[in-house]
Amino acid sequence: MIILDFRDRRPIYEQIVEKLQELMMLKVLESDEKLPSVRSVAADLSINPNTVQRAYAELERQGYIYSVKGKGSFVADIGKLVDVRREDVRKQLNEAARQARISGISREEFLLDAKGAYEKGGNMNDRGNQSDKEI
Repeated sequence: MIILDFRDRRPIYEQIVEKLQELMMLKVLESDEKLPSVRSVAADLSINPNTVQRAYAELERQGYIYSVKGKGSFVADIGKLVDVRREDVRKQLNEAARQARISGISREEFLLDAKGAYEKGGNMNDRGNQSDKEI
C-alpha cells in the first residue's frame, strides 16, 4: 500500500520510492515479484504516470528493481542492500546514543525513547489526512 501525503515537502516520486523500498525490506514484496504497471499505479493514486516512471527508474538505479522489456518491472534480490541499510541504521543508532550521552540523557531514558520510537515505527504522522492518497 502506498500512501501519498501531498503536504509533504518531498516530491511525490520520492514518497513512492521510499514506500516501495519499505515494502521490499519488510518482504511484503518478494524477490522476482512483478510490480504493478506504471499506468495502474498512476491511476490508483490519481497522479501523472511520468511520476511513477521516475520512481521506478530511481528504484532500478538503486538496485531495488529490474525491468524486463515487454514484461514490466520486478523486485530484485535485495539481500546485500538490506545488509548495507541495517549497517547504516546501526551507525545512526550509535551516533544517537553518543548524542544522548553528551546531552545528559540517561541510559534508561534513551532506551525508553528508542523503544517508543521503534513501536511507533518511526511514524510520527498519525493524522488521517484528506490530502493523502493510497493504493
